[in-house]
Amino acid sequence: MRSLPLLVAAAFAGLTAPVSAQRPQPVDLELAFVVDASGSIDEDETRLQRQGYADALANPRVLKAIGGGFLRSIAVAYVEFAGPDCGRISVNWMRVSDAASAAAFGERILAAKPMFCPGGNAIADAVLLAAASINANAFEGTRRVIDVSGDGPNTIGPDMATTRDAVVADGIVVNGLVIHRPSYPDLDAYYRAVITGGPGSFVIKAENRASFGDAILRKMIREIVDRRSRYRRLASEGNASPR
Repeated sequence: MRSLPLLVAAAFAGLTAPVSAQRPQPVDLELAFVVDASGSIDEDETRLQRQGYADALANPRVLKAIGGGFLRSIAVAYVEFAGPDCGRISVNWMRVSDAASAAAFGERILAAKPMFCPGGNAIADAVLLAAASINANAFEGTRRVIDVSGDGPNTIGPDMATTRDAVVADGIVVNGLVIHRPSYPDLDAYYRAVITGGPGSFVIKAENRASFGDAILRKMIREIVDRRSRYRRLASEGNASPR
């Protein structure tokens, strides 16, 4: 029987083959939003989350951060997760460079069909899906980030820490947004220990619904304005390509 680390590594490798031989479009950042849509998130909270991401992306401060990058553009995708085999890319990868493209992506988030899939929090599966889509999309970012938000721990599927380590080893940073629930008072510590990783990774906590939108905005700005680039490391190694 194969060990869990080997199973995770095999799944990760199998998912990351590029879908096209075309030259990818360069952007400053590839940013995958991985968002909790499990049974603990009710209909109102789903709308709150989606609206929060749509509003944050269109916020003038975020647009200014995007415009301050060398390439003045990022690529984003919206991934939702619940139980095993339920993770999906609800809004596929899209380049965002101005108010119009940010608004268009936000409209796609709000228009996505609801997810109904009980059975726990398969966060590791969703992170693997996001990582695979980063490696297979039509963009080439100087940085690659997976942004996980949720109100509970990984409860089913691959081991989360092993998954995180495999994704970070592939050059992807994993950040977190914790939605506070009394049943998980130390969830931010769990995220730091088990889910997030990579250079400059961080966790932001939303204490309640009223602060959720502000937490998303702060997290998104922080992710976009982080000017660390894989080009620095790769240039020192004599490799001009960021992948």
